[in-house]
Amino acid sequence: MALEPYEFMVKMEKRMFFSDQDKSVLQSSIDWGKESAPVMATVFYDYLGRDPEMNAILNASEGRIDRLRKTFIQWFYDMFTGIDEWGECYAESRWRIGLIHVRIGIGPQHVVLAMATVIRAVESKLEAEGKTKDLNSALSKICMIDLAFIEQAYVEIYSEAFRQEAGWTESFFRRLIAQRTENL
Repeated sequence: MALEPYEFMVKMEKRMFFSDQDKSVLQSSIDWGKESAPVMATVFYDYLGRDPEMNAILNASEGRIDRLRKTFIQWFYDMFTGIDEWGECYAESRWRIGLIHVRIGIGPQHVVLAMATVIRAVESKLEAEGKTKDLNSALSKICMIDLAFIEQAYVEIYSEAFRQEAGWTESFFRRLIAQRTENL
């Protein structure tokens, strides 16, 4: 069940209709992305910090929140550069981000709502600055692709850990899941 990040990236690009035009729009707005990244980090962590569970995770160790803010700023900026034009390095970085979310205990419900908060803040900032709808659309698409990486990390890690602990094959595990969902 091991995920191959670049293959996953290509599949998500197709599903999200993330086009060469979207990539061009993002790359032509690199300066805006760099300028906006700290603002979006503030929006993101202010939102998460209001939740007691997330606040505890964010501040679990000395300096964690500062490290996370720096990481967020780089993450946001990388959406505009594509690191390697949304290739293998980009996919690997997004997969690592997903794995880190799982490792430090951030639940998927927090990730989805926080990403929605960022998308709304980006939309408001773009509108206030008279930026094109194309930039908003491209950013929304790449945010959803990044979110798909994080969500997939939960699926991969949790199911693999459970399978290994139980000693089950992947096909047996999938059959159990299918049977269970039929009864819901």
